[in-house]
Amino acid sequence: MPRVCFTLQIKPELIDEYVERHRAVWPQMLEAIRDSGRRNYSIFLEPDGRLVGYYETDDDAASARRLAEDPRTADWERESARFFVALDGRPDQGAPQLTEVFHLEDQLDAAGLAHHPS
Repeated sequence: MPRVCFTLQIKPELIDEYVERHRAVWPQMLEAIRDSGRRNYSIFLEPDGRLVGYYETDDDAASARRLAEDPRTADWERESARFFVALDGRPDQGAPQLTEVFHLEDQLDAAGLAHHPS
């Protein structure tokens, strides 16, 4: 299952508003994310506004396409765009993705080791 990690930069003067906005994401946006196939989705934020997001999905391209085509996401994404520094396009699609270089479970499997100690 693909794991996706991305970064964005929140404008410093909008950090508090961004955090508040994510305390209760609109139910229709939550449903759209779920229905797109993204799960185990988390967003982390450093004090300087650097945001790191993570989610899992079976097919990231299909998930992104479903979100882009879902009318439930348009208003949220349009309103969210103003929070970000140097972002081209929608936040859900314009965020630079990081390359995964280590995943514990994958390496345990490759080494033939159990995931949990006995």
